[in-house]
Formats: sequence, structure tokens, C-alpha cells
Amino acid sequence: MALAVLIKKDSAMDDVSLATAPDLANEAPANEAKGPSPYDLATQLVGKLCHDFISPTGAIISGLDLLSDPQAADMRDDAINLIQTSANKMVTLVHFARVAFGAASSAEAFSARELNKTLSDVFSTMRANLEFQIEDAIVFEKPAARALMNLGYIAGNALPTGGIATLTREETDTTIVLKSDSKGNRARLKPEAIEGLAGQPLSDGLTGQWIQPFWLYSVVKEAGGTLEVTAEPDHLSLTITLPKQG
Repeated sequence: MALAVLIKKDSAMDDVSLATAPDLANEAPANEAKGPSPYDLATQLVGKLCHDFISPTGAIISGLDLLSDPQAADMRDDAINLIQTSANKMVTLVHFARVAFGAASSAEAFSARELNKTLSDVFSTMRANLEFQIEDAIVFEKPAARALMNLGYIAGNALPTGGIATLTREETDTTIVLKSDSKGNRARLKPEAIEGLAGQPLSDGLTGQWIQPFWLYSVVKEAGGTLEVTAEPDHLSLTITLPKQG
């Protein structure tokens, strides 16, 4: 099933420059043909992970250097705090990546409570606040869990100066609907992120801003779902509709 992407743009959102049609489902094969090869996609995902991991790793090394420096004995407490904070951040990023980017976890399903905990830890490193409005007992199969994790991350990053990112889940007899609402000053996606969500190759801009949206597009597409993006001043909404498994 081809992925339909609907992107709505308010006229005030000048930074969102991608031209879109009401329904891009018929254009999906053309977009897919221009997309990255599996090798390039893997390379860019690894590059993003390395970028995310390098900061806490470097901070841990700096803290260890301070502990081993006899002339920095008065900074021992600061060094220990730096190591603990950075190690916690690294563990948070690893837990997130295991669900968001792959099937490394042996779990076939995840509770909403588990996913809320992981996303809340990730949001502790952002300026945005998370409102996770999904009942703890709800169970997410892998495709939906992967989509939700990436959806939440993108929703938080869409609030560079802070705000509230709300995640919800609804279902019908045949579908699961995941939605994020990012509300705050300057809530927006960069043009390269819009390209990624539309399944288009990166044109200009930063690969790191493109790869996660493109990965979300790929996850939804593989699951046979649809993705809708609505951008208004200080409000960004992403809606994913997935068919129920089984």
C-alpha cells in the first residue's frame, strides 16, 4: 500500500517551502525512486547516532580526566556529577534508539507506560515538555511503537524555544491513529524535515534534520499507513494512521 502524505501549510509559514499536493499517494513511486539506497540510509542513521552519542561520551571522558588529575582534586564532585549526568543521557539515548530505529529489542510489544518513560527521559534533554495522553495499559506492537517514538521525538524538536508536545492515540475497528500536537513559540519544521516526512531525498539543509523524519516516513510506509502534517503559526500537528495488525 502506498503511503499518502498530506501536508498543509499556512501562508504565514514562510520557512516551509516544499510545494505539496492534496494527495501524494500517486507520487510515491517517484519519490521512492529518488530516495536513498539502503546503504546510504544506514550510513545516515549511523551518522545521526554518532552525533547524538558523541556529546555525552565526550563529557564522560572529560569527567574521568578531571578525576585522574591530581591538580583538580577540588573539582571531584563536579566531575562525578558530570559523569553521572552524561551516563544517564547516554543510556536514555540508547534505550530510545533501540525502539525507534530497529528491532534489536527481543520484545514484540511495548506498553504505553514503557514508551512514556523512554520519551519522557528524552524530553528531559529538550526545551519542550511532553504531555503523554495515552493510557499506561495500552500495548503497542513494534511498528506502532517505532512510529510513536519517532513521532514524539520530532514533535519535541519542533519546539526549539519550548512549548508542549502532546501525544494521543485513538483506534477504530481497523486502524490506529497516533497524533502529535506541538504548540509553542516558533513551533515549526525545517524544510529538510518536511522533505523527509514526504519521503523525498534531501536537497539543501542538514542531513541530521532530514534523516529522522525520513525514517518515520519509511516506518509508516512499511506498515501500510498514512502520514499527515499540518503547519500553522506556533502549532504543528502530525497524524499517523496505521492498519491494525493481524
